[in-house]
Amino acid sequence: MKIVYFDVESYEEEFLKQANDGKYNYLLLNEPLNDLAPVDLKYSDADVISVFTTSRVNKKVLEQFKNLKLIALRSVGFNHIDLDYCREHNISVVNSPNYGNITVAEFALALLLDVCRKVTVSYSEYKNSRVSPANLIGTELCGKTVGIVGLGAIGSAFAKIAHGLSMNIIAFDKYEKDEMKDKYGVRYVDFDTLLKESDFISIHAPLTKDNYHMFDEKSFDKMKETAILVNTGRGELIDTQALFNALVNKKIAGAGLDVLENEETMTDFDYMFGINRLDKFTLEQTIINSRLFQLDNVIITPHTAFNSKEAIHRILNTTMSNIEVFLSGGKQNNVI
Repeated sequence: MKIVYFDVESYEEEFLKQANDGKYNYLLLNEPLNDLAPVDLKYSDADVISVFTTSRVNKKVLEQFKNLKLIALRSVGFNHIDLDYCREHNISVVNSPNYGNITVAEFALALLLDVCRKVTVSYSEYKNSRVSPANLIGTELCGKTVGIVGLGAIGSAFAKIAHGLSMNIIAFDKYEKDEMKDKYGVRYVDFDTLLKESDFISIHAPLTKDNYHMFDEKSFDKMKETAILVNTGRGELIDTQALFNALVNKKIAGAGLDVLENEETMTDFDYMFGINRLDKFTLEQTIINSRLFQLDNVIITPHTAFNSKEAIHRILNTTMSNIEVFLSGGKQNNVI
C-alpha cells in the first residue's frame, strides 16, 4: 500500500513520519499536486494520496494515477477535487471536518476587528511616523448587526463569539438551529434581508455550484455603504471584480479576506514565473487580486485562518484515522 502526501509543511513532517513509519510505503512531498507538470513516475502508482487546499486535483491529474483508491483531504473543503471523475472511477474522497471551528471563527473576528479598528493601518502609519488620528477613526462592534452566511460548525462558533460581544446576529442558512435562536438570539433571514440589514457580514459557507459568486454586483448594491465584509470561506463565493468596484466606489466600507479567487496564482512560483500558463479568466482574477492589495480599506491574509497549533494537530490526527479506517475496509468522514 503506497501513500503520497502532498503540500507537506515542515511542521507536519515529524507527525507524518511517526504515523507512517513501519506501517506504509509512503512519500512526503512539499510541493502541491496540480497539472502544471506530469505526475512523477515514482509516485504515480500511489493507492492513496493526501492533499491540502493548495493542490488542484483535476481530471488531467487524476488520470495519471492508475491505482488510486482514496484521496484523504487535510481540509474540510473539497472544491479543489474533481469529484465527478472520482465517482466515475470509484475513488473515495474523505475530508477532515470540525478541525478548525474555533480557530477559523476567531480568525474571522480578528479580520473584522482589524478592518473596523484599523489595526494594520495604525501600525503602518505609526511605523512610518505619519500618524493621522482622523484617518484611524474606527467602528465598534458592540450593538451592531452581524450577518453570518452559513451557520454550520464554523459559522455557529462565530455566532457564539459575536453574542459574547453583544452583537445582534442574523443568519442565512438552509437549516435553522433552535439552539442558535434560543441561546444566542440568532434571527434567520433570507439573503437579501441579510445584505440590507447587516453592518458586518462574515462568510462561512462552503462553495457549491449554486452559490458561486453569490456576492456579486447586485449583492453589493443592496449592502450598507458602511458595511464590512469578511470572508474565511472560499474566494469563489465573491465576484472579485464586483468587490473591487464596490470598495473603490464606496458602496461598502471595507473587507477582510483570508481567501481569494484563484488564490494559488498569488503564491505558487510555477504560476508567477510562467504567466503563459494562465488562461484569460485566471489572469484577469490575478490582476484584480493584486489591485485589492493596494486598497487601504482591505486586509488580505494568505488562507491562514485554519493555521493554529491545535487545528493542525486535529487535521493530522483525523487524516491518519481516515486512512487507517479506509485501509481496514471502512470509511469515515466521506465526501464520496
